[in-house]
Amino acid sequence: MLRQLLYVAGASSMLVLGTNTLAQSSTNQDIRQDKQDIRKDTRDIRQDRRDIARDRADINRDRQELRQDLKEGDKAGAAAERKDLAQDRRDLKRDERDLRKDRADRRADRRDLRHDRAERSKKH
Repeated sequence: MLRQLLYVAGASSMLVLGTNTLAQSSTNQDIRQDKQDIRKDTRDIRQDRRDIARDRADINRDRQELRQDLKEGDKAGAAAERKDLAQDRRDLKRDERDLRKDRADRRADRRDLRHDRAERSKKH
């Protein structure tokens, strides 16, 4: 009887230790994933900012060319510039939307990382 009790107690303690190890491993994996996501979002934000700067430069250049075409009376050139200007504005809006999404993703990943670190410190 005592032997059976010791066996059950030993098995129970091993189960608890195994569960704690598994939970800690899961938390560490979550932390690694959050860090990786933050790096990716930061890289995307940097690229979005470059795209936005490029779009704004294109818009300014198209505006100058449109003014020049209008000044010279080149209606076909002005129409083409208006079309190009509209495309550049759509690109700018898309890039700004993407930047907002990437910033929100990074904020969420940072919040998750703080939560996972707090969970890990509770377990130790």
